[in-house]
Amino acid sequence: MPETTTAEVAAALAAMPVIDTHNDLPSVLRELAGYAVDGLDTGRPRFQTDLPRLRAGGVGAQFWSVFVPSSLSEPEAVVATLEQVDAVYRMVARYPADFAMAYTADDVGRVIGSGRIASLLGIEGGHSLATSLGVLRGFARLGVRYVTLTHNDNTAWADSATDEPVVGGLNAVGRAVVAELNRTGVLVDLSHVAASTQRAALAVSTAPVIFSHSSARALSDHPRNVADDVLELLPGNGGVIQLTFVPAFISEAAADWRNAARAERERLELRAQEWQWARAPRPGESAATVAAQNLEADQVSIDPRYSRWLAAHPRPEVTVAQVADHVDHAREVAGLDHVGLGGDYDGVDVQPAELADVSRYPRLLAELARRGWSRTELEALTGRNVLRVLRAAEEVAAEPLWPVTALR
Repeated sequence: MPETTTAEVAAALAAMPVIDTHNDLPSVLRELAGYAVDGLDTGRPRFQTDLPRLRAGGVGAQFWSVFVPSSLSEPEAVVATLEQVDAVYRMVARYPADFAMAYTADDVGRVIGSGRIASLLGIEGGHSLATSLGVLRGFARLGVRYVTLTHNDNTAWADSATDEPVVGGLNAVGRAVVAELNRTGVLVDLSHVAASTQRAALAVSTAPVIFSHSSARALSDHPRNVADDVLELLPGNGGVIQLTFVPAFISEAAADWRNAARAERERLELRAQEWQWARAPRPGESAATVAAQNLEADQVSIDPRYSRWLAAHPRPEVTVAQVADHVDHAREVAGLDHVGLGGDYDGVDVQPAELADVSRYPRLLAELARRGWSRTELEALTGRNVLRVLRAAEEVAAEPLWPVTALR
């Protein structure tokens, strides 16, 4: 890439490092390491995220997704989410020279200024709240800074983008959840929710919302993406869409391939080769033992019939230019002040080749710079916009519940 482009990207990242709003490292720590956090400083090649690559990618702050599947019962989901939160805190404690917890926009600035990576928490799915405002407040006190209203399945109070609609967006309980999120300074995240839920939440939220990891539906008609008529509402709310890199969201060809692969596995009755929620260590079990068992379960030999299908149907490549197209489109519709980045690293098995892991953010920024984005505009994308949203939510909050141990 031209030296001027490289210099512009480096200057933008020095002034405003990446604040990414969605990374699933806690989930792969559970699955592949039994929640052990060792080795992140020297590199974990099976992951898409580790400290050397975070540094290479110019990441200054990360919202760690404390995801648990919406197939769990609500009580199970609360326990599993607490385990995910614990994993993040232990990871941060293990590498104090590299990570620090952050709970406010000012904390994020101070941590970045100290040369460390600010770590924040995001719950991915309202099922983790178990329809309890007390549970919501408990998570807020632990430092959770956003809640995605649904995951892939509806909750009793909100419709998901990938489930059959039941409540017509948000019902009275859902509106009460949004109000309590606003009151406690926790961001309302509208990724994963139905378009009707997006509009309902935008209508009642008194604080800016986020889409923590979504892309533009006008370019790829995936139910997880955001339509233009919703993007047009973001300036009035003050919120931000954090553009993601997930191939199936970026490219309809990639989405079609994924659907066809799933259909072929179903036809061949290959349930063992579907993604499974890995178990965590029980009291007295070593992390290494559980990780080995999870790995063994994960490494089921690929059925030769499916291998032949894969050879005959190669996965379509998704390019950094296609990701940049989504960023450009969201900027055109919602405005520069309402776009950011939410890569969803370690949340999918394969990312676009040029954005394969967290070291690759500069490649996307270089593509945008080549298209005419200025340094100031790149800084808005990398972090200034979402930092403004975080601060605005704090100002709206009547009873902020982030921990009293926030960095000083």
